[in-house]
Amino acid sequence: MKLRSFLLTFSLVLVMVSCKTYTIPVQSFKEQMQGITADSMKKVNVRMPLPLPGSSTKTTYFSNQIQTIRVVNKKGEAVNLANSPAIEMRVTLRNNKRYHFYFDTVILQNDTLMGGRSRFASSLIRKIPMDSIVKIEVQDGGKKIEYTQ
Repeated sequence: MKLRSFLLTFSLVLVMVSCKTYTIPVQSFKEQMQGITADSMKKVNVRMPLPLPGSSTKTTYFSNQIQTIRVVNKKGEAVNLANSPAIEMRVTLRNNKRYHFYFDTVILQNDTLMGGRSRFASSLIRKIPMDSIVKIEVQDGGKKIEYTQ
């Protein structure tokens, strides 16, 4: 029992330490998302690390096709981050509420951020006016999620 508890604690610490979080200034995000519309989204197949009970390890959804994301690291340095299905995005609003998206599902439409909240229920789309967003963070959680053919 002690070994199981130790392994669980160690795994959680390892996951928390291995995650790298970056910020994207709101204006930079708007610039990077120009030209990315619902019409430019492409259907992708993704292999998930662990299937849900009764489901497949693969899922299909529409992706924004951005190859690299210009972000800022904790030292304030500009970094190019490769987009992947493992990149998660968190936005903080003026009222301090936070919302999560999968970065490869987000688009900017009429100054409104739209993005997916679930890999399995693609109809779960959240819409947020860009003028209510004060902070955008992206995180490469290191999950073993990858595009497939």
